Amino acid sequence: MTLPTPNKDLGQHFLVDDNILGVIGRLAELDAQDVVLEVGPGLGVLTAYLAERVARVHAVELDRSLEAYLSDRLGERANVEVVYGDAMRIDLAALRPAPKKFVANLPYNVATPLVVESLDGLPSVELWTVMVQREVADRFFARPRTKAYGAVSVLLQLATERTGFHPVSRTVFRPPPNVDSALVAFRRRELPANYAHVKQVVEAGFSHRRKTLPNSVAHAGLADRERTADALAAISRPPETRAEALEPEEFAALAEALR
Repeated sequence: MTLPTPNKDLGQHFLVDDNILGVIGRLAELDAQDVVLEVGPGLGVLTAYLAERVARVHAVELDRSLEAYLSDRLGERANVEVVYGDAMRIDLAALRPAPKKFVANLPYNVATPLVVESLDGLPSVELWTVMVQREVADRFFARPRTKAYGAVSVLLQLATERTGFHPVSRTVFRPPPNVDSALVAFRRRELPANYAHVKQVVEAGFSHRRKTLPNSVAHAGLADRERTADALAAISRPPETRAEALEPEEFAALAEALR
């Protein structure tokens, strides 16, 4: 069957090199009992690899034009369920059996929001192994006071710990992207109490990076400047502190002080 043409509007860069699969399998710590969520199966290269090693694969694909090719590639594998639709709109938490691992070559245009929403939206997931743009991978576990550090960094580091990282050559994709990529693996840890509130504070704090936290939080309507300044004092930070200066754990403490 003729290879489908990647859809640039969907951010498609199909995985075509089998050599990277072993690295994915190692970082994902695949087990025969695993239930895996894959978003963006594309040509089914990773899907087929996973299906041979785990109990169940839920593959979510937006592009209906790939249906015939995926059906031919995956054959009659009883342990693969391909769901066609937008992963940002589908209720992934309703998948049964619930996925334990999230393993995917993520479409570039939805990689970050998918990962962030899965932290609390997919409580069954214990381990992520995702292929993303190198810039995104670096942002996930960036440190405070660096250019890459932002809301995504804080939320991931509050919810998970990184367990693996592997740079990926552009040649493993068709067509080769114009940016570098990386595999990043991370394992869930216990979410902070009142995580939804923490998330609001984090996103508000970084919504205006050049503003102080009292100004950013007030602009978002979460608390007035004086209250936020008092909350910063409670965690031993001055009122002129900006979001980029706080450690992830300090954001959790700040959110608690604001309550």
